[in-house]
Amino acid sequence: MFGEYGYEEEGPLPKTYDLALLRRLSGFVRPYLLLVILALVAGIAITAVSLVVPFVTKLALDRHIVAEWYRLDTKSPTAQRAVEDLQGRFEREAAGQGLFVSATELVRLDPRLVKDLRDLGALSSAAFYRLEPNKTALARQHGLKIIVDEAASAFVGHNELAALDPQARKALREADIRGTAAMGLLLFALAVAAFAFGYWEYIWLERAGQGIMADIRVELFTRVQSQGLAFFDRNPVGRLSTRVTNDVENLNELFKSVMVTLFKDILLLLGIIVLLAVLNWRLALLCFALIPVVFVLAMLFSRLARSVFRKLRETVSAINSFCQERFAAVRTVKLLNARAAQEEEFAEINQQNYDAGMSQIKVFGIFMPLMEWLASLGVALLLWRGGILVIEDRVTLGTLVAFISYLRMFFRPLRDISEKFNIMQAALASTERIVEYLDTDQRLQEPAAPKKPAPGPPAVAFENVDFAYDPAKPVLEDVSFEIPAGEMVALVGRTGEGKTTCAHLLNRFYDPARGAVRVGGVSMRDADPAWRTSRIALVSQDVFLFSATLTENVALGRKALRPDALEHALKLCGAWGFVAGLEKGPETVLSERGANLSGGERQLLSFARALYSDPDILILDEATSSVDPQTERAIQDAVSAMTSKRTTLVVAHRISTIEKARTIIVLNKGRIAEIGSHSELMEKQGLYYKLRRVWKAASVEQATGQNPA
Repeated sequence: MFGEYGYEEEGPLPKTYDLALLRRLSGFVRPYLLLVILALVAGIAITAVSLVVPFVTKLALDRHIVAEWYRLDTKSPTAQRAVEDLQGRFEREAAGQGLFVSATELVRLDPRLVKDLRDLGALSSAAFYRLEPNKTALARQHGLKIIVDEAASAFVGHNELAALDPQARKALREADIRGTAAMGLLLFALAVAAFAFGYWEYIWLERAGQGIMADIRVELFTRVQSQGLAFFDRNPVGRLSTRVTNDVENLNELFKSVMVTLFKDILLLLGIIVLLAVLNWRLALLCFALIPVVFVLAMLFSRLARSVFRKLRETVSAINSFCQERFAAVRTVKLLNARAAQEEEFAEINQQNYDAGMSQIKVFGIFMPLMEWLASLGVALLLWRGGILVIEDRVTLGTLVAFISYLRMFFRPLRDISEKFNIMQAALASTERIVEYLDTDQRLQEPAAPKKPAPGPPAVAFENVDFAYDPAKPVLEDVSFEIPAGEMVALVGRTGEGKTTCAHLLNRFYDPARGAVRVGGVSMRDADPAWRTSRIALVSQDVFLFSATLTENVALGRKALRPDALEHALKLCGAWGFVAGLEKGPETVLSERGANLSGGERQLLSFARALYSDPDILILDEATSSVDPQTERAIQDAVSAMTSKRTTLVVAHRISTIEKARTIIVLNKGRIAEIGSHSELMEKQGLYYKLRRVWKAASVEQATGQNPA
């Protein structure tokens, strides 16, 4: 479907994708499956590193930076219940009935039990610090009150330790300094590991992605190029180019930027949820309360962003299409002085693109700050509630810091998933369109047992041929005629009577709806494709030259049947004169569509291209319409010399071409109206006679530059 400016509209984005679509793509992924698995493993490793970093920070805080212990008097039954709950995770005094519990173990107890212990005075309100056994003597030298446990470690109050000078504290807390340094080195090692995994994930993923896209492009190009001409009649070139380029790139974006990232983001979210629940389920519930709000906002954003993103893509497509068409027709625009009108029209399309871009910016401008605000709100709630729990010794400081880190990390994949939702939608739509073309098969059925006509110029026969591009509008009806071997037959008639269609059927660009086209007694449906493409040559009025050397344009990758095939073909059609005069001769590089040649020169190269393979059947479809009379006479002389060894079908308006044909067939409304030689048809004074008078008058007018009226 095409919009107002001729660009292809995207149509509604698909909402569901069946397994057949995924299975169709799995064939392209399978050769690169190992790379994909390696990339996923690296992604999992990166996610694991990201999850470990806040936990290591927590350990550094709780075990070394803020390493608090509390003394528990075990005389009361309540204290005995606490001892049972601790299950040996404490240190006993060397003398007395007390024991020391670390803050990380204390927060695991029932908060009501901890409150009862504090109310009874069984649990100290002051925090202690644990010294290594070899620091006991040094602590006594500084006059600190210490309590020794069964492992000969010493416990000293934090207040007393804080009263010492920095050097003394540093000497006593040497173990914690080493522990903090070890944690720092661990974080550095994790960062290096994340870098290494990230590097290899990128390399493996890109290698797999580029390989998959290259294979899909080759397969798609091969599939499209193998279709019959009916396929190209229904599919504009711009649409096909979009499938091979933009849609494949969208699929690549889906593969490398969405699927793997989405997997990592989901894994990260699940990991954060599990870790938060393990660290402290009460604080975790506070964080989880924000999830429904974030989910609703993300869905609302995705719906709005999908609409504006689709509109933006449509306007970009409109600009591309408009510019491509206008730049290609720049001569017409300048000739008609239509610059102002074109600039106004472009300004209108550009304004639509600007409006769509601003709509997208507004949606992102609201959603992204809102997500940041929710993240800040979550941190504020954590500081409020978590701070109270830290003060009440129900949560450690390290746990609170880890929660804040995990909460900030939690919003990052949510933003990524929301941003990539539209990319995923567009990419999946492109994937569906690519698979549709990959599964399209409108090729002409090739024969199971190909046949070749006998060597030499074969006879051609049309037997009761019916054909229509549109079933409701028949082009040919019950057309039958013969071209004897080595003879020339001309097809004439007004525009749209089916002359070129006959040439296309002989080339087997299409198959007739009824009847048969036979060459040397062999139906074109049963003819060997290799024989057909090498022994039948078509020269049409519409000449397409590639941006390549002249030699490459004539040969088109075909193997020459004789060493001097190029020179022979150029001389035979009268093109050698101007080719030899070029700066680099046959190796001259032609510009796009042969713009550095005249129309007549391009037509001569088209003729040489057909003669290069020395065909048995030559089809001339208005082949001399773009050459001057002198060049045309040279071509006609060459054609006349070749008729003894080539079967020739001529579709022409020029009188000189028609008169030399052995037989002239006049088509009218898709049927044969008259058939005979030039003299026979002129004597009959029928449709051919009338057409010839019109053509002759037009030729005189063109030659004299006068209006017969």
